[in-house]
Amino acid sequence: MIKVTKTVIAAAGYGTRFLPVVKAYPKELIAILDKPNIQYLVEEAIGAGVTQIAIIHRHGDPSLKRYFTPNPELENYLKQTGKTAYLNSLRFIWQKATLKFIPQSPRLPYGNASPVLAAKSFIGTDPFVYMFGDDLAIESKPGTYLKKLLSLFAQKKADAVAAVQQVPWGEIERYGPILFDKKETSRIRGVYEKVPRAQAPSNFTQWGRFVASPQILKNLSTQSISKGELWWADAVHSLSQTGRVYSLTSPPNLWMTTGDPLRWLKVNLTLALRHPDYQKDIKAFLQQTLK
Repeated sequence: MIKVTKTVIAAAGYGTRFLPVVKAYPKELIAILDKPNIQYLVEEAIGAGVTQIAIIHRHGDPSLKRYFTPNPELENYLKQTGKTAYLNSLRFIWQKATLKFIPQSPRLPYGNASPVLAAKSFIGTDPFVYMFGDDLAIESKPGTYLKKLLSLFAQKKADAVAAVQQVPWGEIERYGPILFDKKETSRIRGVYEKVPRAQAPSNFTQWGRFVASPQILKNLSTQSISKGELWWADAVHSLSQTGRVYSLTSPPNLWMTTGDPLRWLKVNLTLALRHPDYQKDIKAFLQQTLK
């Protein structure tokens, strides 16, 4: 059985819905409670045992690399002031993972599939995990669901597996609805990016966790631009027509997106209400505010 050891995290977008703040730094560095968005993804990959991690970032922007790089001057200050615990979560990453930072060439088309093309040399001929940078898995133990996705990939000897979750019919136009096989109900027979509700084959959508074989790189290399973008959903769709592509339905409320300010705020509140240091105070604050 081939062990999946590589993760690719897409973090190369402009995050225009968060302007003007993301003019100064990537959307993935916006804090969720006490850590930036992207750190949750890195910790999730480590929790699932996939510790070679490539972060695909905007060309010419060193912010993500700088964040994940040790700063001896800061660490010395924290040591002198007895505050070293503040960086414990980053030290855990430095000990457990190998991080590679890959700029996405401006020559690549816009779209959520382009980071995989940017990571082509990193992927090589190996299967890999692919994560959308603004999708979070809300878990008590990071990596729990991703481990199940990896297990399904191995069990089915799949060409790809995709995380899926049911959403209200009124929201399906925002996402990539799934067409399932009528007999083998976990098998994907089609993915359709942001189609009108009337054309959606189901109200189950893919979300930003995938395990894929390197075959998908061949599909991407010949894939056409659609609606002005290179879509990952189109690559998964084409692979589902010729290969073995499966889904794993995530538990309710596991997946949350941070792709716009409202949903980012909802994620912050959700995590605050689950955090032992904040839950009591934030619950009291909300109760008082909503009176």
